[in-house]
Amino acid sequence: MKLNDYQLISKRTMPSVYDERAKTNYAMGLCGEAGEVTDLIKKELFHGHEEDREKIKKELGDVLHYLAGVADMYGWTLEQVATANIEKLMKRFPNGFNKVDSIKRVDVGSN
Repeated sequence: MKLNDYQLISKRTMPSVYDERAKTNYAMGLCGEAGEVTDLIKKELFHGHEEDREKIKKELGDVLHYLAGVADMYGWTLEQVATANIEKLMKRFPNGFNKVDSIKRVDVGSN
């Protein structure tokens, strides 16, 4: 599935009005779902729980839904957001990640 197709289908469960309340709800949902992913991995790595790849995939899907919603509320497609992120990372790390470029960032002020 293409990112923009996902975003369009995902919109069917979004609010019809993009007001402060809707934006707050989706921003909080994004953080909450990301926290659920983090908690599953924390329990796996530090608490001895079994790895649950399917549960992580479902939670990542929830993250994607809220991300798509926030992007839509601000007038961007997921493909525009993804492209902008890759452009930023290419500028920041033109030869792939390395500690020197991470410390001496060329993109400060333009992230």
